Amino acid sequence: MKFTLKYVLAAILLMLSLAAPVAAGPLEDGYTAYTRGDFATAMRLMRPLADQGHITAQTVVGLMYFFNYGGDYVSAHMWFNLAAAQGNAFAEMFLKDTADKMTPEQIAEAQKLAREWKPTK
Repeated sequence: MKFTLKYVLAAILLMLSLAAPVAAGPLEDGYTAYTRGDFATAMRLMRPLADQGHITAQTVVGLMYFFNYGGDYVSAHMWFNLAAAQGNAFAEMFLKDTADKMTPEQIAEAQKLAREWKPTK
């Protein structure tokens, strides 16, 4: 399945509108940075939230690895896997698309990383 940037941005906007108010500041700032192409800032803001287990942030970090960091499908798969395991349907959709681009060895590595992942406090 091919995703256009417009589709991805619309999906991110939808996810952000459903995000819990506690994380709205960094999440919104990360989204703003992402949409203006400042991926370093977006990652700096989103990654700590993803590391803490925030589902939307995990999905957005997965999107950045998928689209903006040279197609790092192993990292993208890991983050999508974590968010999908918590019920994020958008991450589940991207998880399947990401797996289609990976070798069985890469999928195994990503699954191992997801199994070993522990949220930070």
